[in-house]
Amino acid sequence: MNTRIFRAPLAFAAVAVAATALAACGSDSSSTDTSTSAADSITATKDDAIAKQVPAKYADKGSLSVASDASYPPMEFIKEGTNEIIGADPDLATALGQVMGIKLNLSNVPFDSILAGIEADKYDLGMSSFTDTKEREQQVDFVTYLTAGTSFFEKASAPSGVKTLADLCGKKVAVQKGTTQADDAAAQSKKCVKDGDAKVDLLVFPDQNGANNALISGRAQVGMADSPVAAYQVQKTKGELKLTGEDYGEAPYGIATPKNSGLAEPILAALKKLIDGGQYEAILKKWGLENGAITDPKINGAID
Repeated sequence: MNTRIFRAPLAFAAVAVAATALAACGSDSSSTDTSTSAADSITATKDDAIAKQVPAKYADKGSLSVASDASYPPMEFIKEGTNEIIGADPDLATALGQVMGIKLNLSNVPFDSILAGIEADKYDLGMSSFTDTKEREQQVDFVTYLTAGTSFFEKASAPSGVKTLADLCGKKVAVQKGTTQADDAAAQSKKCVKDGDAKVDLLVFPDQNGANNALISGRAQVGMADSPVAAYQVQKTKGELKLTGEDYGEAPYGIATPKNSGLAEPILAALKKLIDGGQYEAILKKWGLENGAITDPKINGAID
């Protein structure tokens, strides 16, 4: 939704994720294989028919570059003390690469620059909790793989009184730049003013960590993020933050691919194979995302 514990803004280091392990860590200049334990390993096998669907432009390179804003646990975040990107999206990327027989290299990139980077051929894919919307489909092609709504969350010791979007009028609201939540809060602010209420005091941060810290410090009264992300933030603070109000706007997440590039089709086929083989379910269960599971992924499946 993107929409996107609490640590300082992260360095944007590139991290290679090998198709033969759940994850690997590295830096811009080198990478080191750091395969996870067998207990955490979720693997898939290459499907030759699907591998042949990968356009030669990408197959000949032997790898796909994947942009991800790693400030959004449990979807994508940096493992403490390392440069390793972990989470549901990296695990799924690895499994997709295994099926397609191609290596996926993840880089930590600011969220609001990912789609433009794909359009400019800087990155081959974007896996960063993107909500598949009609507007974004004008830039890229999406393969849907999960559903999520938007949740409100607040400091437990300072209830905001927010239950719905209409309650944001006059409130200090923390969001991440470039997200659907930022758009929703801005639209609600205009509605507040039109109805004679106070505008939303919108605090926009470059990553979700900044928005979270604004709540913790008291700069903001309420935060907005994708439902699995908000729930994870609340759980991590052990009572300092809490969910409030009602979720809204359930919509599909999508893997972003260059428009009309031919990459969406093999990714869709690989995802269907992971769903049928049980690896998809295992990855979601590992990260507590079972409620967002889908059974029928699509190319450009935005909800009208």
